[in-house]
Amino acid sequence: MSAVLVVRGAADAGAIRRALPGVLVHDLLDLNSPLPSDTAVVVLRSGVRLGERELDALPRLRHVVRTGSGIDHIDVSALQRRVITLHRNAEAGAGAVGEWVLAAALALARRIPLGQHALMLGRHEKAACMGISLGTLAAGVWGAGPVGLAAEWALAPYVDRTAFATWPSNPPGLRELSQTALMEQSQVHVIALPLRPTTEHLIGEDFLARVAPQRPLLICAGRLETLDVTACLRALADGRLSGLALDPVEREHLPLLTGSKTPLNLLASPHIGAQRADVRGALDRWAIDLLREITADDKILIEGGHR
Repeated sequence: MSAVLVVRGAADAGAIRRALPGVLVHDLLDLNSPLPSDTAVVVLRSGVRLGERELDALPRLRHVVRTGSGIDHIDVSALQRRVITLHRNAEAGAGAVGEWVLAAALALARRIPLGQHALMLGRHEKAACMGISLGTLAAGVWGAGPVGLAAEWALAPYVDRTAFATWPSNPPGLRELSQTALMEQSQVHVIALPLRPTTEHLIGEDFLARVAPQRPLLICAGRLETLDVTACLRALADGRLSGLALDPVEREHLPLLTGSKTPLNLLASPHIGAQRADVRGALDRWAIDLLREITADDKILIEGGHR
């Protein structure tokens, strides 16, 4: 019998077992352990690498189910060469990430992380926490996928104006500004870009130098690797940025963020943008419905499924 492998945190393995009693379900913490060779479907989350090494250990794999948006941790070319179907749900968590962006913008504008960080260091820095009204700020959004669109929708009622960075893949009808104009005119920048060779460290020293006159708030809701985090932290410490918020922090990023003895207006969270109970429930239901379809007959798993 072919089996489904659920990487812990990607879906509710117990709910899958209850919904699909005839399907063997494995539940592993990650893909670094010995992998069950009978796996035909793997359900995974962000931060879990699926490349040639993992695929070699899964010779019967026919489907990859990504319960979320980003796929930069998945070797899509390798999947195509092996005729493995990739399924993902990029929309379910977008609204929750937009909510996190709004929360981050409000916190940074009021300099709440700075005050909290100072208190944890034993310092009372009320005077340094003079905030500004979010409603006076212009927001620029980099990336017009589901997360970027949701971020703009969440921010729009509370900021002075919004615009998207001009990008070839942007959907029609958006208010766009050239990248140069957006850097010159925005006091809030939301980075919601996918990680690709063209976007890796896009937000680095050149970007920071060009936005420095505005001393903007910088919010990353996409992939952390689209930022040169070290450069951004330097800009925050020396005043070229007024605030920095980073959500997509994985375990491997922790060394970048620890050890500062100077209070910073820095908000960092462990990739919780879409971590909301209703979103988790929606993704679990989506995964179960999808698995019900692609495991309807064992021969579907063997032959590669249908959509």
